Amino acid sequence: MKKTNLILLAIILLSLPAIAQELTAKEIVDKADKKNRGDTQQGTMEMKIVRPDWERTVEMKSWSKGDDYFIIYITAPAKDKGQVFLKRKKEIWNWVPTIDRMIKIPPSMMMQSWMGSDFTNDDLVKQSSIVKDYTHTLLEEEVVREQLCYKIELIPHPDAPVVWGKIISWITKDGLNLWKSE
Repeated sequence: MKKTNLILLAIILLSLPAIAQELTAKEIVDKADKKNRGDTQQGTMEMKIVRPDWERTVEMKSWSKGDDYFIIYITAPAKDKGQVFLKRKKEIWNWVPTIDRMIKIPPSMMMQSWMGSDFTNDDLVKQSSIVKDYTHTLLEEEVVREQLCYKIELIPHPDAPVVWGKIISWITKDGLNLWKSE
């Protein structure tokens, strides 16, 4: 009897670190968000806009410092190439190479679509938090681009200053990298 109890106790003690390492959906999103943001960041992105009658892909490079400063440089399509968007605190400026001018986006244009997408100019300046403004639910694990990922559903709190009614994010189990969002 004592030997059985000792074996059972050893199994429980050995499994505690594995249980303790299980992260909640919110912790996974928080760690991935902190890793993704850092103090400064740069990246290359592609945004695909799909409408019933047309599709459009916008390619861009971006640089940011904290939450107050960023630059987005449009690299494609050709008709938009060279446009630059600068966010400085609560202001947005747009360099338009076809007219060789820098334009401050006025408050009256803040609710307009950004680059034909569902994002608005206002979305670029608002400081919503993917961690604080959403309820997180771990749906399943799924392989995306040959990486095993946590598939997490994010539903905004009723009073959250966000646009999306729901976000699905795939975060790699190995490294906690944000791999895909819909």
